[in-house]
Amino acid sequence: MLTANRVGRLACAKNGRPYIVPLYYAHADNHLYVFSMPGKKIEWMRGNPLVSVQVDERGQGRGWRSVVVDGRYEELPDRVGHKRERDHAWSVLSKHADWWEPGALKPVTPPVSDSAPHVFFRILIDQVSGREASE
Repeated sequence: MLTANRVGRLACAKNGRPYIVPLYYAHADNHLYVFSMPGKKIEWMRGNPLVSVQVDERGQGRGWRSVVVDGRYEELPDRVGHKRERDHAWSVLSKHADWWEPGALKPVTPPVSDSAPHVFFRILIDQVSGREASE
């Protein structure tokens, strides 16, 4: 279900206060890969890397399926030592059309500048749980 979908909801927390936002992702090798602009969610995850992502699908009638991922935020900075992981994130995300739109900026090539305004990150999946209901 994680591989078949692209949009979920990210939950992070700061000082005991939750924050939930839509998230466009790509799933590969026990990670969710994400591209974003700096902002509240990035700031909060830098301070507390424990996150959850929820993905759901509607079924027939009133049916539905839902998966919750518990994991850890791992930023992929544009620095020496992270190039391979960052290029992998780029490769995984770019397999899907318009992957960059939710991040508000379409890079032309894999970023190489130390001052890149966008953030690539991944969520290391620690645990997955799910439920479904059908008629």
